Parts: sequence; structure tokens; C-alpha cells
Amino acid sequence: MEFGFYLKKFVTFFVEPLGFVSALFALGLLLLFRDKKSLSKLFLSLSFAFLLLFSYEPFSNYLVKNLEDRYPKYEYEEDIKYIHVLGSGHNTDESQPLSSNIGSSGIKRVLEGVIIHKRTPGSKLVFTGYEGDTDVANAVMNARLAASLGVEDKNMIINPNPKDTKEEALFLRSILANEKFVLVTSATHMPRAVKLFESLGLNPVEAPTDFRKKEHTGYIKEPDISSLQNSKVAIHEYLGILWSIIKK
Repeated sequence: MEFGFYLKKFVTFFVEPLGFVSALFALGLLLLFRDKKSLSKLFLSLSFAFLLLFSYEPFSNYLVKNLEDRYPKYEYEEDIKYIHVLGSGHNTDESQPLSSNIGSSGIKRVLEGVIIHKRTPGSKLVFTGYEGDTDVANAVMNARLAASLGVEDKNMIINPNPKDTKEEALFLRSILANEKFVLVTSATHMPRAVKLFESLGLNPVEAPTDFRKKEHTGYIKEPDISSLQNSKVAIHEYLGILWSIIKK
């Protein structure tokens, strides 16, 4: 299980923007050292072209918009007992406040979950997610943030073991079966998450957050890092959706 998990991470890197561009560039350099100048120019040019494309706001915006437009924001009108906040990235640097230990996506997911919890009497927050490269599970970090925002311990369920969305879904199924629940995750991740949860017989009500899409303000844009990051996030999700289809 561990080997398969890390193998998936390794392979994924090379089919996402930065890894893909790096691979093209490395191949171009290798061909150059082998004195195959024509092929070298081709691969070096492709690496540069793809880097510009992935960093171009209208292109990255198109990628994320197609994912994020599938589900509208939560309207806080449902009376649902369980609110599942999916895990995200974090660090445990003690020189930083908790609000900086948790990544931007995680902060928004927890905040949205807490808002829904506060507006839904009798509800419980479910936090899942493993420790990653740290010594504290993401579920624990997110629960700490929720507690600092006024959520009582008795209203939180914490599982520090799940390493990915499928394991998070399997845990939730073990305590809910097919009972309706609120699913809180990033808007780009929501289509893949919903597909996976429903395939396991679960009944999610979508509460997307952490939207990345921007209003269209024209096509004359310089490449930028945030657009490259958005392309990475979107392509990661498209690959995940494709992989779920292939595995059927």
C-alpha cells in the first residue's frame, strides 16, 4: 500500500505541468549532449512553449473553470448532521501561528466547514487526513483550527489515518453508510470527490470552497506563477478523474 501510494505520487509529478516541462527540458539537454541538435531544439522549444501555456491566465482559468462551475456554493439551508472536511496540506513549524501552519486550501475548507456547523444546530464536523511529511496528522491540525474558532471537541470526529480521498470516503462510509452529509473540499477537487464518494454508495451534498477561477479581463496577459499553480491543480484533478474511469 505504501509503495503504491508513493509510486502514484512519483508518476503524477511527471504528467503534471512542472514535471512534464522539466522532463521535456531534460530530454532536450540530453539530445543536445548527444549532438542531436534538431531533436534537441524541438524538445527545448516544446518545454518553453508548454511552460508559457500553463502559466497563461486565460488557459489556466479555462482549466479550473470547467471543474469549478459544476457545483454552486452551499446555501446553508440543509439540516444535515455530518459535515466532512477533506484534508489538505500543512506544516508544523512552531515559529508560525496555526493560521500559517495550515495551507491556504485547508484554511478555507475548515472555515467553510465551521460556518456550516455554526448554522446547523446539532451538527458534527468530520476531519480526516494523515501526517504527510510531518509528525502531526492534517486532521488534527484542522481540528485545532476549528477548536480555536469555537467548535467544541464533542462536535468533532477526527481520523488521522486516511492518505487520500478514497480512504477518507471509506472511513466516512463506516460511520454513516448512505446517510446524507455535507462534503467540504476545494471547488476544483469537488467533481472527482463527489464521483468517488457516490461510487462507494455515499450521499454527499456539495459545499465547494477555495475557488481559483478569475473573471475574464482579456487575453493580453503575461505568464505568472499563480496561473502555473492553477494549471497544476486542475490537471491533477483531470488526471484523477481519468484514472477513476480507467480503473472501472
